[in-house]
Amino acid sequence: MIEPLSRQDLEKMRKAGKVAAMVLKKLKSFVKPGSSTKDIEEFFEQELSKYPGMEAAFKGCMNYPASCCVSVNEEIIHGIPSQRLINGGDLVSVDLGIKYQGLFVDTAYTYEIGKVSSLAKKLVKATKKSLKQGISQIKTGKRVGDISSAIQKYVEKNGFSVIRRFVGHGIGRSLHLPPEVPNFGDAGCGEELLEGSVVAVEPMVSSGGFDVDVSSDGWTAKTKDNSLSAHFEHTIAITKKGPWVLTA
Repeated sequence: MIEPLSRQDLEKMRKAGKVAAMVLKKLKSFVKPGSSTKDIEEFFEQELSKYPGMEAAFKGCMNYPASCCVSVNEEIIHGIPSQRLINGGDLVSVDLGIKYQGLFVDTAYTYEIGKVSSLAKKLVKATKKSLKQGISQIKTGKRVGDISSAIQKYVEKNGFSVIRRFVGHGIGRSLHLPPEVPNFGDAGCGEELLEGSVVAVEPMVSSGGFDVDVSSDGWTAKTKDNSLSAHFEHTIAITKKGPWVLTA
């Protein structure tokens, strides 16, 4: 497990987390049929510019070319914003991170655009609820596998598949830190959750199988069977009192 952070550091992350949450909330009314995925990136950059010292965490990370990820329908994660237009009935997943005073937060949300299919609605609801199930396991003395198992059980109970190629992670002084936090696994296994440590929990769920293809752009990950995908994520600190969701 990564080195625990001080309360002061966690407060800084919470400050950035509130901004990230505000952006995702504002996007609910901003993203409409006819918007492009690039419009979403530009909206995020414009909002972030209002907060001195805060910057987009993804830009340039491992040479990623954009400020955030926007993935549509069968795209799971790492969709590069472009002139692609969003249509009614689409699922649009936005994943963004903020760096502030040397500390990072990471969060994601899947939007239903206009009237979506009953399958899409059920998928989004199950993915969102699975994140809550995972967060409920975050207590000192618990293990990473307790988070993983809770997510997997809930997703599969609802007839969906957990993506296995991509996982959550530790976070703090870097965007990605040990330990990995899979969305599948066995309770009681993995690293112990220590007070002051922070994890990014991010169920990525498919309405079909869990196999993945990566597009020719080297980033955009899609379901191999072209089934719909949803993605939710929070950055969570482990405290004596339980989980502190820094990006709520």
